[in-house]
Amino acid sequence: MPTSTSDTPKINLLNLSWEEIHALFVRLGEPAYRAKQLIKWIYQVGVDDFSLMTNFSKTLRNKLSEIAEICPPEVVWEHASPDGTQKWVLKLDSKNQIETVFIPDKQRGTLCVSSQVGCTLDCSFCATGKQGFQRNLSLAEVMGQVWLAAKQLQEDNTPQRRKITNIVFMGMGEPLLNFNVVMHALKFLTDDNAYGLSKRRVTVSTAGVVPMIDQLEKYTDVSLALSLHAPNDMLRNELVPLNKKYPITEVIAACKRYLASLPDRRSITIEYVMLDQINDADLHAKQLTKVLAKLPCKINLIPFNPFPNTPYQRSKKERILAFQQQLAKAGFVTTVRSTRGDEIAAACGQLVGQVNDRTNRQKRYQNAIAVANV
Repeated sequence: MPTSTSDTPKINLLNLSWEEIHALFVRLGEPAYRAKQLIKWIYQVGVDDFSLMTNFSKTLRNKLSEIAEICPPEVVWEHASPDGTQKWVLKLDSKNQIETVFIPDKQRGTLCVSSQVGCTLDCSFCATGKQGFQRNLSLAEVMGQVWLAAKQLQEDNTPQRRKITNIVFMGMGEPLLNFNVVMHALKFLTDDNAYGLSKRRVTVSTAGVVPMIDQLEKYTDVSLALSLHAPNDMLRNELVPLNKKYPITEVIAACKRYLASLPDRRSITIEYVMLDQINDADLHAKQLTKVLAKLPCKINLIPFNPFPNTPYQRSKKERILAFQQQLAKAGFVTTVRSTRGDEIAAACGQLVGQVNDRTNRQKRYQNAIAVANV
């Protein structure tokens, strides 16, 4: 294999899948177990200096330093809110940034990971969607988020910042529209040689991309969350435009098929943002119980997190609790998500980053708001 020169860029090991790392060592004439050792150094120990990989020969360490590097995205801004929520803004290239959030809660530490720069789905209540879409993230950009967060949390002794126990693909973008990269990332997240997280502690959230939900079982058995947000197609078409292509009945059916493929009993997490006088009436709760009647699920009610120029408001606390009680009476395990990271715009639906919007979606959205307010 050729060594790195000024004309040959180094291989970013964060951008290699499990299989590609094994193939790299085969080309180097090294035994296959070296790949597992390297993966442990990168993801379990958080090493980015080959000289520290002491179970490698000096010759191999020198060779790796010549041809490869461990290069996550650059942190350009980070801040912690008073409740301990931590947000990182990561620079990808000259035009784009993404955001990653760590949320501590009792004995749990959840990292919310982005999968795209912006989002194609244009959900009307989500700040990310209003920024338009630029591109999918690479594997290095996805795994780099986890690597950076894990490394910083490991080095930080502040009690509020614990280790990562859960990963949720609920950041910027629709994970199932960056399918291959997300599947490779899931392997590292759940493999014992890397992060070794339980499949129950890794969750992929989708707005309902039915063909990709049906592909999931071939690659993984992690947990699944569905961003539903409405109990009928007419309302969901407005809130989640993807519903026009994959209506509620088709999405629910796909979720059932995925659950049936799992080796254990699991439920789908239903995400439902609470929008004042939009989807929070008693009638909506009643409709929701019918839609979800035969789907093993738990429901997570999410108080809406406002962002500039949005026409929506958060449902009143008493209305959210009444909605929750109605679902609970129907037999559904229903929780209300605590609002976290509001002070640093790190809450659900607030992640924006800096996106080069080729569609001019944000400009059109602001114009529409201006007209509505005339």
